[in-house]
Parts: sequence; structure tokens; C-alpha cells
Amino acid sequence: MKNYSRQREEILREIEKLYNHPTAEDIYMIVKGKDPAISRSTVYRNLNVLVEDGKINKISMQAGPDRYDLKRQPHNHIICTKCGKILDFDYNFELDNLKKILKEQTGIEISGEGIALEGICSDCKNLL
Repeated sequence: MKNYSRQREEILREIEKLYNHPTAEDIYMIVKGKDPAISRSTVYRNLNVLVEDGKINKISMQAGPDRYDLKRQPHNHIICTKCGKILDFDYNFELDNLKKILKEQTGIEISGEGIALEGICSDCKNLL
């Protein structure tokens, strides 16, 4: 890890309290509420350091801002295509076999360890 940073520790503490895969802006607003002097760039920079150091994971989204996840071990996500909510789910996909099949079909070597599926969450479905 890079040099100690009180602000980085505060950012990590706040992420540890969240289980909703927050955006950088979500984290900034929470930390800013506790430390009004902190800048947006400080939060974003420290999030990158925490990702580089393996303390948190960044979930790159196809649409919308990236999300952050404290759960570092490989796991699966389901993403609501309406509101962007991300939830963890457990299921054994026999990943080695799936990677082999996908490589045979597409020629792409899979580097990730989790699966991300899309759907519509119950909150958004109730709004339809």
C-alpha cells in the first residue's frame, strides 16, 4: 500500500459499511458529509489506490458510472438494467468448463472470475 492516508482510511471505512456497490460519487457524498474539506478528486484518486492495492474491486459498468465492491473474493453479480442496482448472488457455474467453452466458441480467453447477469429488479418491475 502507498503511504498512509487518513482520508484513504476514512473512504475505506465508509465502503466497509456499504453493501450496495456504491459509485465514486456516492462515496464522495458520504465522506464529504463527515469531512467537508475533502475534494472529489481526493476521493476518486484514493479509490483508484484502494483498487490498485487490492483493498476493493471496481466494477466497470457498460452504462452509468463504475461501482465499487468490498467483497474481494470472486463472486457473481446481477445488474438491474433500469436503475443500475447491483446485487451479489451465489451459484457455481463450473467456471473452468465455462471458460473453455467460451474460448472455443469465441476465441476469447476469459480473465475474470465472476459472472454478471442482467435483469430488472423487483423495485423497477413494480413501476412498470
